Order: sequence, then structure tokens, then C-alpha cells
Amino acid sequence: MPIYEYVCTDCDHKFELIRPMSQFSEAASCPNCNKPAERILSRFACFTTDDSGMPMSLAGNSCDGCSADDCSSCNM
Repeated sequence: MPIYEYVCTDCDHKFELIRPMSQFSEAASCPNCNKPAERILSRFACFTTDDSGMPMSLAGNSCDGCSADDCSSCNM
């Protein structure tokens, strides 16, 4: 089952729920204040090793092609 991430619209608490894909659109309540929460896009990283055994990202440099002046806009 997938892990879905949520953020509370009232107290900004972030939390995860493991639920079937058939329930992806169902409402979720914040475990802190029991108010409605919104599902958010999850960030993940995928790594492998190069020929020398050193870890490397499969995505490459996530900043390639970025036109921002600094990383604060994307939290990288």
C-alpha cells in the first residue's frame, strides 16, 4: 500500500497515512487537532552506485535548468 503525505490546513502538522490506492481521494483528519488535512506531493530520492562504488543520484542534479537565483524557492 502506498504512503500518502498530508498537511493540516489548521495547525500545519505534516503526517503520513498508509492506505489503499482506492482511498487516495478520501478525506484525512489531522492526528493533532482532528481538522481536515490536504494531501501533499511527496519528495523522494533515488540513488545507485557508480562504477567505483560511490553513491550517485539517478535523477542527476535536480538544479539543472533551474533559473532561480537561490535554492530557497525550492528548498533544495
